[in-house]
Amino acid sequence: MWFKRKELPESNDLVLCTVKKILPHGVFVNLDEYENLEGLINISEIAPGRIRNIREYVAIDKKIVCKVLRTNKINRHVDLSLRRVSFNTKNRKLQDYKQEEKAEKLLEFAGKQIKAKLEDMYKEAGLKIIEEFGSLQNGFENIATSKEDLLKKLNIKEKILEVLTKTIKEKIKPPEIRIRLILELKCYEPNGMELIKKALSKVYDFYNKKGINLSILYISAPKYKLEIITTEKKNSNKIAENIAEEIIKEGKKLNILGKWQEES
Repeated sequence: MWFKRKELPESNDLVLCTVKKILPHGVFVNLDEYENLEGLINISEIAPGRIRNIREYVAIDKKIVCKVLRTNKINRHVDLSLRRVSFNTKNRKLQDYKQEEKAEKLLEFAGKQIKAKLEDMYKEAGLKIIEEFGSLQNGFENIATSKEDLLKKLNIKEKILEVLTKTIKEKIKPPEIRIRLILELKCYEPNGMELIKKALSKVYDFYNKKGINLSILYISAPKYKLEIITTEKKNSNKIAENIAEEIIKEGKKLNILGKWQEES
């Protein structure tokens, strides 16, 4: 991407990184979304448990998603963790980054229609959108779905405002988000499998009628995969967790022991 953030990330932020150097006790990476910023992943933050060979988890030039543990503003040093990023969290970050790349291309496309360079489009509109909404993609999604003329509030030049608004309205659609959880369901009744199916079917039918794009797949006893597909970015995790809790609650009525966890 052309745009790079100049400020440092905050603790607990998720960042996309490129592996640049692998040492016996840690890994140095470049933070892809930031300007000339390097980070370190200590060997203890690569993966849970004892690590015999770091290269089993990372490779030079590999893209990875890390969690920021701490930053040092004086020397611009960032400590990172790879092991504290779950499967779902990693996927959401990668999806967000890909969407931001698409948003930048859309900004560039709009600029070409009025013979403006990408750098100028950022200066006149992109940076204002990022400051207001946190990212280009978030801004474009809000602009595409809002009945208000949100760009006018940002004091963007009329020529750019018109072409950008038109392009956004034509091209932007809310992205689909996939959330997966693993259910563990046990029943010691003689007809245990039938009872589990009954509990799953009841909850599935209820949420399916509400318009939730939901699937529940058998993996191997006692595990099942629950997946939802939604465009609700803010509430996607909560929706999946509520469904899992509802299955466990329904299962208790039928002597089913249940728990859930994020897919690893």
